[in-house]
Amino acid sequence: MKTVLVTGGTRGIGAAIAMAFLKKGYRVAVSYSCDESSATQAKTLGLEVYRADVREEEQVRSLFEKIGKVDILVNNAGVSLVKQVQDTTAEEWDDLFAVNVRGAFLCSREAAKGMISRGFGLIVNISSVWGEVGGSCESAYSATKGALLAFTKALAKELGFSGVRVNAVSPGLIATAMNAHLSEAELLNLKEEIPAGRVGLTEEVAKAVLFLEENEYVTGIDLPVNGGFSII
Repeated sequence: MKTVLVTGGTRGIGAAIAMAFLKKGYRVAVSYSCDESSATQAKTLGLEVYRADVREEEQVRSLFEKIGKVDILVNNAGVSLVKQVQDTTAEEWDDLFAVNVRGAFLCSREAAKGMISRGFGLIVNISSVWGEVGGSCESAYSATKGALLAFTKALAKELGFSGVRVNAVSPGLIATAMNAHLSEAELLNLKEEIPAGRVGLTEEVAKAVLFLEENEYVTGIDLPVNGGFSII
């Protein structure tokens, strides 16, 4: 049985990805940083739940020691920031990169050790449409997600000859708590820019991750799941 680790996997997109793998018969572990309510709910669904701050090297190392073999890593843990660049503090910038980029690096590094030795593995980085095209008033967040896309391509080249694949999925506007701050007017304006004409579902992002697991000749790609939002 293959083991999957989904960071930030107790709610939102991460939870949908975790449940999609669980329904397929995988052993699924998820990590979370502080939301005890969602962690409790995840346990009742049959997921292995571990508390770990992906920014912290020792906590990440301990997480992988507890789980053991990880065949599939989904770097989903992330935070966002809606703020103009002139109002963004250095601390906010650093925190975004610590979670969204450093966290993915630390987890990928730990996962790669076992994957390389076994000659098999898959890493999926959850980026964003803003990592592809940039988002106004979200320059710091966009920068972190763009960094993830570059990391994905480089790591795919680096690990490919060891039998390890690395891909990214870039969701667009998805119905999650992260987008709960948007007003009805803002949602309407965004929908008008999406060729599909609607907000995406977390389950649709999960399907994209499953696609990448099931297609062993796919590596180094960014798979947009955004209803055509990033079409130029």
